[in-house]
Amino acid sequence: MNRITEGNRILAESLIRSVMKDYDAKGLAACIIDHDGNTQYEIFRGYRNEETKEEVNGDTIFGLASVTKSFTALAVMRLAEAGIISLDTPLSEYIPEFTNRNTDPVLVKHLLYHAGGFVPQPRIVVDQVAESLGLREETDGDLAYNLKLAEEGARLVAERLDSLSFTNRGLHGKPGEYMSYCNDGFGLLSEIIRRYGGYPSYAEYLNEEILKPLGMTRSFCDFVRPAQDENASVLYEKKDGVMHAHRNYHDNAFVLNGGGAMKSTLNDLKKYLCMYLNEGKSGNDRLLSASGIREMIRGRIPYTNHSMYCYGLYSSLLDRMEVIGHGGSLPGVSSNIAFTYDNDCAVIVLCNTSGVPVSVISDALIRMYAGTAPVIPRTVHEQDWPEELRRAAAGAYASGEGTAFEIIAKENGKLHVKDENGEKQLVMTGMKTAVVRNLYSDTELKPVFDRSDHLIGMMYGSRIIPRV
Repeated sequence: MNRITEGNRILAESLIRSVMKDYDAKGLAACIIDHDGNTQYEIFRGYRNEETKEEVNGDTIFGLASVTKSFTALAVMRLAEAGIISLDTPLSEYIPEFTNRNTDPVLVKHLLYHAGGFVPQPRIVVDQVAESLGLREETDGDLAYNLKLAEEGARLVAERLDSLSFTNRGLHGKPGEYMSYCNDGFGLLSEIIRRYGGYPSYAEYLNEEILKPLGMTRSFCDFVRPAQDENASVLYEKKDGVMHAHRNYHDNAFVLNGGGAMKSTLNDLKKYLCMYLNEGKSGNDRLLSASGIREMIRGRIPYTNHSMYCYGLYSSLLDRMEVIGHGGSLPGVSSNIAFTYDNDCAVIVLCNTSGVPVSVISDALIRMYAGTAPVIPRTVHEQDWPEELRRAAAGAYASGEGTAFEIIAKENGKLHVKDENGEKQLVMTGMKTAVVRNLYSDTELKPVFDRSDHLIGMMYGSRIIPRV
């Protein structure tokens, strides 16, 4: 129910202005809808192109980045519901390039909630693989639909995951033991969709089986189309303190599209979120059964201290409301979708600037719609770790994706975290939990142990970062 008050609206919009100012965000679009698809609140700020002063609107194309994972999970659930694949079948049966030689069977469902046991790896990107194959979009068409690229990408990703073992420190646990965010896994899920979904590419499966039935006419995985569309966002990314603007939608794009290739608009995503609020139904079409949606949004494994990861979505509690959603981040992309049955609403926040904490805005809008204060104090209760754990945690951590930091033990018994952005105190909040305080949100840390109780890494946000 819409319980928005004028006072709370002012507070929420003040937060949006502050976030955009503090992160130099160029353009933002956000809304709240109910299960009938009615827009209950909508706001546009800034520009899709700052140079030409073209403003953002409901049909402006934004990158979605990892929000794509919800589309991938929905497609996998559709194939499973049709009996074409099984979530309990080993991945190796669908992707034989992955022989599963170094660990227990990795099942399809493990990839859906990032529990394959894989340590984060360097990103295999579209441009590099295309160049190695001699592919050019001018002659070979949009890379989102290229068969040779998909086949080579699947081979590279599958063989790399297959090479990881406990011996070479490429695995952090058995399948299903720990959650650690894995783009490679969702890449292989999109390859399952391509191989078993009845279409030549993952992108075409989404077009025909999800986007068209929902009437999402300005949504796609294409790389060329958004760069040419007059109402598509310029991508803004700050490097070394300097803001860069470009229309290169290939930038850092994973070679297999299922992890982050989707682009969409606020108006199109209203239809997508409305489908979830109606448990898989959209008008006279049903994309997935109600029980299938319930399976998709059921918490499977601890994600952060107060949330669970489901299938391509997360579940968390916000003021006693269960909120389901996902965020995304790429160069020039900060995105977030969220919905709750507890107050019949969905929230979408899209931004064309990297690194903007749009999930904070999403939470504020959900609270505002529920009639509560959109911004509440962030409090933590400090509790020091045992001395033995503090000693064990000190040291350097790094992953193939590029995350690197050092935990430093201070003489006063406190711990600090040092990374490329400087040094901050690590606030210990429980026997084995801690946070790093940021401007609008906290990064959670948690030590990860092997079965011999040796500390092997640190859960840093959504990823397990191995000890160096």
